[in-house]
Amino acid sequence: MSSSSNAHFDSDPPPSDRAVRVYADGIYDLFHFGHARSLEQAKKLFPNTYLLVGCCNDETTHKYKGKTVMTDDERYESLRHCKWVDEVIPDAPWVINQEFLDKHQIDYVAHDSLPYADVSGAGNDVYEFVKAAGKFKETKRTDGISTSDIIMRIVKDYNQYVMRNLDRGYTRKELNLSYVKEKRLRVNMRLKKLHEKVKEQQEKVGEKIQIVARTAGASRNEWVENADRWVAGFLEMFEEGCHKMGTAIRDRIQESLMGQQSRNLLSNGKFDDEEEEYYDDDSDEEYYDEEYYYDDNEEVEEKEEKPKK
Repeated sequence: MSSSSNAHFDSDPPPSDRAVRVYADGIYDLFHFGHARSLEQAKKLFPNTYLLVGCCNDETTHKYKGKTVMTDDERYESLRHCKWVDEVIPDAPWVINQEFLDKHQIDYVAHDSLPYADVSGAGNDVYEFVKAAGKFKETKRTDGISTSDIIMRIVKDYNQYVMRNLDRGYTRKELNLSYVKEKRLRVNMRLKKLHEKVKEQQEKVGEKIQIVARTAGASRNEWVENADRWVAGFLEMFEEGCHKMGTAIRDRIQESLMGQQSRNLLSNGKFDDEEEEYYDDDSDEEYYDEEYYYDDNEEVEEKEEKPKK
C-alpha cells in the first residue's frame, strides 16, 4: 500500500481548536481490508480526526453502480465495526454538495484521486466540487483487493462453491440449481475424489516398486520406468471408464426427467418446468474435468468496468 499524498490538490488549512471532521464515502460491499486501509488513511490525515463515512443505499447504488451482494443495512453495520470509523452516515448522496458539507460540518473529503462519473452522464467527476473548493484529501487504493476481485474469484470457481454449500445443507433451490445440474455436480465431485485416491495409490505403488528394486539389486531406473508405464496405462483406462460412466449417468438422469415431464403433460396438460427452470444443457460437457467445466482456452470478452466508488 502506498502512502497518501495530496501534492496535486491545494487545500485549506485545518482547524486548530477542534477535531478535524473528515468525510469518506463509498459502497463498501463485501467490506474488506482494502476498504479498511483507505479509512485508516483518512483517519490518520490529521493528529485529531473525526472520521465520518457515508454509504449509499441500495436504490442509489443499483442505479449508478450495479447490484450489490450485501444490503445497505449490512454495509452500514460493517462500517460501524471498523475501528477507524467514528460515525456512519446512511443514505449518503452519490454526489455531495455544499449543503451536505455544511449539514455535517465537514472540513475535508477523503478519497482516491481517480475520477468518478457523476449523475449527469457527461463524464464529470463526482469530487470535482470539493477539489475546486480545496477540501479534497487523497488516499491510495490497496492493490490486489477489491469487491470486484472477490466476486470474480467466486464466479471463477463457481462449481466448487456450489458443492461447498450443498455439503453444508443448502438446498438446490436456494442455490438456484436445477435437479440435473445438482446431480451432475455431485457425480463430478465423486469422480474427482475417486481420481485423487487412484493417484494416491499410484504414489504408494511406485514407492513399493522402488523398495523391491533396491532389494533385488535391479536397475532402479528400469523399475521406475516400467512402473510408470503400468500406472499410466491403468489411469488412462480408468479415466476413459469414468467418462463413459459419467455420460451414462447423465443420460439416465435426463431420460428420467423427460419421462417425468411427459407424465406431467399427460396428467396436467402442461409441462412441470419447476425442475428445469435454470438448466442449461451443455451437451459437450464432460463429467470429470480437473477445471470443473472451465475451458482455459476459451476467450472471454472483457467488459468495461464501472468506476469502483
